[in-house]
Amino acid sequence: MQVSFVCSEHSLKSRSAEERLNRQNASSPSLGTRSKFRAVAMVARSLGQLSVQNAPSSSESSVKQPGMKYRNLGKSGLRVSCLGLGTWVTFGGQVTDEMAEQLMTLAYDNGINLFDTAEVYAAGKAEVVLGNIIKKKGWRRSSLVITTKIFWGGKAETERGLSRKHIIEGLKASLERLQLEYVDVVFANRPDPNTPMEETVRAMTHVINQGMAMYWGTSRWSSMEIMEAYSVARQFNLIPPICEQAEYHMFQREKVEVQLPELFHKIGSGAGRAEPAARPPPRALPCPRFCFPAGVGAMTWSPLACGIVSGKYDGGIPPYSRASLKVRGGRGATRALPPATLTPLAPQGYQWLKDKILSEEGRRQQAKLKELQAIAERLGCTLPQLAIAWCLRNEGVSSVLLGASNADQLMENIGAIQVLPKLSSSIIHEIDSILGNKPYSKKDYRS
Repeated sequence: MQVSFVCSEHSLKSRSAEERLNRQNASSPSLGTRSKFRAVAMVARSLGQLSVQNAPSSSESSVKQPGMKYRNLGKSGLRVSCLGLGTWVTFGGQVTDEMAEQLMTLAYDNGINLFDTAEVYAAGKAEVVLGNIIKKKGWRRSSLVITTKIFWGGKAETERGLSRKHIIEGLKASLERLQLEYVDVVFANRPDPNTPMEETVRAMTHVINQGMAMYWGTSRWSSMEIMEAYSVARQFNLIPPICEQAEYHMFQREKVEVQLPELFHKIGSGAGRAEPAARPPPRALPCPRFCFPAGVGAMTWSPLACGIVSGKYDGGIPPYSRASLKVRGGRGATRALPPATLTPLAPQGYQWLKDKILSEEGRRQQAKLKELQAIAERLGCTLPQLAIAWCLRNEGVSSVLLGASNADQLMENIGAIQVLPKLSSSIIHEIDSILGNKPYSKKDYRS
């Protein structure tokens, strides 16, 4: 117990109060220890302010450090840190379990509450590592936002896709690996052309109603597929997705900056709603650029374009970088992984990334990054911090998922929050001029 006295200016009233207490002490010399403490407390209150407080534990005081920003995930009430920690490639693969724990602890201590994984990451080992860390650290489950993704679960035909069977069985298996009773958001980790949309939406509604997840979202879905999911949810009174996970960085802008806002404006205005013809649709409200009024947020990934935007590939492919890996997520970089871990994103390891970096387009991107480096130096930050802050300046983005393989890299990326206020309209315009790829909607062309 800590007792502190904060004194203000002495007033006549406080002095008279002290004199009354002195007279009481003089007339009652046998006051006990408890009575003396009361007398001291009364004097302290008359002189200033009594503050009695317990020192906060280190675990509680470190949950929200100054600087971290929190945003609603879409228009749900779920508050997520504007930066999240992803586990693709790293957990259960590129980094040791000890490093994974260090990264997650640093993230949590600096205010990050969002941690993303998937059943396919390192063939399920990423979920195991994440779950072990959560259990070991003893963090309150209510202080965490855990998300996972379902689609590729195993070799069997019934262990993949978005059928009711795999969504329920796959999520149960993920929860066992995570050692959790529920996840906050379960994502459909790509659209499934072999499963009717109604079956997928009904299955997602079921796992939410059963308490296995709080919300559901989509990942790498097209605008029309998200629109179809919304229409089905509205038609059958089911639960629609609240978020789309999309790739977003300086060289990948079209979907997040144009396609999703246009789609969400249509959804918010009632387009696609199954209603009687006699009932007019709700009036569409004006919506500024980057505003997603329908209640769907964007959780973006790869803000550094798999490391391209960091500038580390300026001189070629450095060893131990992601582009140097022979297999997806492999720590030894040469060992074979189960077929279930090979997805259309990287069916043959990271050769696609290496080819992209060494291509003509890759060389043009490196030239642009050198110009952006000058802006970063002017703002007093690194190029990765500038790139991540550039993603955060989009108010339609609820959270940006970070990937890190060491503590210094993670802390550098978290520092992007301090760069965000420096991105004035003139700086953004200068960046757009260098990139030369600012997308425009049909409305922009008409105006």
